Amino acid sequence: MPATYTLIDSNVLTTTATSVTFSAIPSTYTDLVVRISAKSDRANANDDIKMLVNGSTSSVYSSTWMLGVGSSGTGTSSNSTQTSLSLQSGSTGGLEANTFSSTEIYIPNYTTTVIHPIGSIQVQEVNNTVARIYANAGLFNSSVAITSLTLQIVTGPNFVSGSSFYLYGISNA
Repeated sequence: MPATYTLIDSNVLTTTATSVTFSAIPSTYTDLVVRISAKSDRANANDDIKMLVNGSTSSVYSSTWMLGVGSSGTGTSSNSTQTSLSLQSGSTGGLEANTFSSTEIYIPNYTTTVIHPIGSIQVQEVNNTVARIYANAGLFNSSVAITSLTLQIVTGPNFVSGSSFYLYGISNA
């Protein structure tokens, strides 16, 4: 079990942005956690977040996700050989005023030089209809240590002001 979480970097947007990057991630921790509270400026729809590892846009990502809407599970999907890691509906869009979605991404053993599993969970409140929850199992199919993460809005075009992004390092005791 992790013993300590240390804040490595944070970014709370004071204006809109198409992406947020955590670069020069130190290799002094065991695992990484990214916590996001985000909203896009996409009108009349929700939006997805995608993640690039080490800036790679090669087809080295795959993911499987499950979706729960309201009181039922509504589907699963699997994507392989993608050019980014899809985090699904990680961002409330224009459907909800002043409501931000929450996402947590867990990356174990990020400094190893083996293929990297990545897990995430997103919670999205849509007050006028139902709440959604997504659980994602992803893979960065590369044998290099992770040194940077870029989070992008898929349709957007932007994350709105007030969206927040926190990167934590986890040290095992």
